[in-house]
Amino acid sequence: MKQGIRIILLFYCAAWLTACAGSEEPVTPAIPQEYGEEYYAGGVNGTVFVASSFAYKQPMPVIDADATLYRQFMRGERIADKSFVASEGMGYSGLGPTYIRKSCIACHPSYGGRGQRVDKYDSNDSRNSYLLMIYNPNDPTLPLATNYFTGMTQTRAVPPFKAPVNEDGITIEWLPYVDEHGNRYDDGTPYSAGTSYEGTLIYPRVSVAQGAILFPDFDMSQHKASIEATIGIYGTGLLDAISDDDLRAEYQQQQTRDYCAGVIGANIDETGRNPYYPGLHPGRFTYLCTRATLDNGPGANAIWNITNVVTDLPDRTGRSELYITREYARRMSLDPDVQTIYPGLQPQEIEDSLMSKKQRPEMTTDDYEAFMVWHRGLAVPAARNLDNPTVQRGKNLFYDAGCTACHRPSWTTRSDYKPLPALSNQKIYPYTDLLRHNLDMVEPGRVQMCRTTPLWGRGLTKIVSGHTDKLHDLRARNYEEAILWHGGEAQQSKEKFRRMSKEDREALIKFLEAI
Repeated sequence: MKQGIRIILLFYCAAWLTACAGSEEPVTPAIPQEYGEEYYAGGVNGTVFVASSFAYKQPMPVIDADATLYRQFMRGERIADKSFVASEGMGYSGLGPTYIRKSCIACHPSYGGRGQRVDKYDSNDSRNSYLLMIYNPNDPTLPLATNYFTGMTQTRAVPPFKAPVNEDGITIEWLPYVDEHGNRYDDGTPYSAGTSYEGTLIYPRVSVAQGAILFPDFDMSQHKASIEATIGIYGTGLLDAISDDDLRAEYQQQQTRDYCAGVIGANIDETGRNPYYPGLHPGRFTYLCTRATLDNGPGANAIWNITNVVTDLPDRTGRSELYITREYARRMSLDPDVQTIYPGLQPQEIEDSLMSKKQRPEMTTDDYEAFMVWHRGLAVPAARNLDNPTVQRGKNLFYDAGCTACHRPSWTTRSDYKPLPALSNQKIYPYTDLLRHNLDMVEPGRVQMCRTTPLWGRGLTKIVSGHTDKLHDLRARNYEEAILWHGGEAQQSKEKFRRMSKEDREALIKFLEAI
């Protein structure tokens, strides 16, 4: 088995070197026959057998096999890696006036490893991949305070502009939690036995000081704040390739379950801005399934709402306006420092200029296309050690516990995936239903209904990122705690895990690490 993996790695290294050398001849990757299909988590065309710290950065075999796609992929990777700047006329210009991070890599270290749990909100800290959400807790739908703040709250600004929230006023407290079982299994073993945090569970409480808010008339005491860690990027092209009909069918099938509380109507992308399949689509991206397609979701949208880079792509998903609120524009139009860069304009004219939907484009169409080839083309790491007896027993326990009710093992992608046809008709193993469920966690923040996390490749997080923090706010410090935070619709599965022997619990986690 190890010899087979060496051969595969040597093959992909050779293919990579050939592409780097600028060969115009496409190379068709070999298909190793000794592996079962479940090793191909991303399908034959979307899986790489790389289990190193670079596991989440690899191009799919279909990208490697096409010289043109490979060049676009590498160009897109450079865009994701580089920090945008405010200066005009330079490469990667366009940052600001406000922003969340300067680059994609700042939020998505290694494109899927995620940042780690931190105690202080500092967007310049490479470990911190959190986004800040300010919302109304008095409304059952927990709406964001978008009259004042953008959906993902901006905490940085290019001078002379001011940030909507000063990061120094954001506090993250990690509080202890003791469950109804005293943080112990039925056999008496404490949770996370043998670790420095044995027998404990923690969760975050986030607060924002009133003085840190740019808007004097915004009452923070009537609102709450929460944090959400960014998600992995690898494999999102394959999730995008799952057909809408199959996703709707999964939702309808789940409605027969007594515990199901999802409403697909809340998961519909309201904009429908997708050049390949116009119209409305069931949401599948973000924790709340608010985005339905890569072209109107975590890819194109992020360039705009993280760095505030303006694009202008007719009939595509480019954003030709700034990612700011009217209230922010009004506030800045009255700021003496900002007025100095708009000589001769009255406050209303400054406000109108900031809110104009015809801002000068800051990203070319070619760069955008390359960025999306990179985004779609990031491969999924192959599963590992599936023939190991302990892993096999863990798989059976995972199924017996009912975990696959939400962590659906496999899908087959649509037959006509137009953006990247080679991703059509691929059987993939993401272990997710791409639907939202209520896990009934203590103080989950705005994410009370959370999308089922794809589990493929997550076992490599320690190797890639140096930590094992999990769940939407990284409250879980390992797989074990992630399972123990499952309540609500997953309560029965969690209790089955709690009643397992120590050896069975460890076997189930070995399976999660393998897929």
